[in-house]
Amino acid sequence: MFISCQKYNLYLLCSSVPLRNSTTCSIFNCQNPNEHHSILRQPNSKSTAYLLHHLSHKDDGAPIPIPIPKPSELQDPMPHEEKVKVLELSLVRKRSPQFPGSIYAQSPSDSDVGSSLPPLRTLFQSSDGKDNEEEEEEMIMRALEIRRKVTEEVFKEAVRKGKFGITYTTNLVTRLSGFIDYIMIEAANLKRLPEFSNSTFNLRAKIVIDDSKVVPLIRWLKHNAISFPRIAKLILMSRGNLEAVRSFVEWLKSVYVKGEFLGVVMVNAGDNIFQRSHAELDEIVLYLESNGVRRDWMEYVISRCPQLLSYSLDEVKTRAQIYHDMGLNEKDFGTMVFDFPKVLGYYSMEEMNAKVNYLKEFGLQSKDVVRLIAFRPQLMACSIDERWKPLVKYLYYYGIT
Repeated sequence: MFISCQKYNLYLLCSSVPLRNSTTCSIFNCQNPNEHHSILRQPNSKSTAYLLHHLSHKDDGAPIPIPIPKPSELQDPMPHEEKVKVLELSLVRKRSPQFPGSIYAQSPSDSDVGSSLPPLRTLFQSSDGKDNEEEEEEMIMRALEIRRKVTEEVFKEAVRKGKFGITYTTNLVTRLSGFIDYIMIEAANLKRLPEFSNSTFNLRAKIVIDDSKVVPLIRWLKHNAISFPRIAKLILMSRGNLEAVRSFVEWLKSVYVKGEFLGVVMVNAGDNIFQRSHAELDEIVLYLESNGVRRDWMEYVISRCPQLLSYSLDEVKTRAQIYHDMGLNEKDFGTMVFDFPKVLGYYSMEEMNAKVNYLKEFGLQSKDVVRLIAFRPQLMACSIDERWKPLVKYLYYYGIT
């Protein structure tokens, strides 16, 4: 159809018949029908197949055989930059506003832009060649990195909703990379369940965060005077079992550990501390009480030497037996442990025996050595090579044998 125009030159697309390879669009001038322009365009493979199929059935003759395109030919190969753009638009949580008519305009009703973006599987079409495999691996790693950033933003939002400041939230999350990966993996596993098969990743990540109760735990630990670096380390040490952190704090309070020493004990007690039961910890406390360490001293002993809680009861007995074999009674043993708790649980058995034997080389008997250690247990903190041997040389220099 042509429309007459007196003032303006109006161009209408009159015919556009796609051929097998390239096609020509003829554009006519309404005022000068004899003049036309040709514009080359490359049609979509699906459109070409559909049009040829339609034309073959339109004629009364025998249908024209139509070659079926391969899956890899249905969509033109995308350049690397285009793949990165599709990945970012498909995975990122907050997307920049786009102008009307843009190629990947976000649909208002589509939170994941699934209706306006090509399928992600088209980015990883099977192809031959080492270069293509490396490119696919690079795109997968890029997708994981984007997904990790999305998970981090979801976790930050959950922490901020717990009435934490922006600076505190940022500093805490930067130290929780391992826990962010845990949330990302658990959120991906939820998609296997039928009730979450059609849910978005952001929703599944929020469900994992809410079920773990990590935000209330952070607030509770902060209320107990534990700094955010120690809170982050405790969350990583828990390996997902966050309830064990709260349970261990309650046990520490039962032996009078409080304030900032709660974080000190948990961080320095060892990696296996959250796998210890309360019964095992109570056995250690009862053994120390039976050997002269008073109950009201227990807070000081555990705070200064939290490594004691990481040992089994048999290991604690073996360490204490070193001093008992030298003739130290229960009263002096309890006083020695209170004066310097590290004398029992900080140093290795080999180091403790080496220092005792070094003192015996000067002609001291076992009872003399144990009296010396009980009177000055800080001697066990001194290195033989760095402190004791230079002191011995100094005394020999002044004629003291």
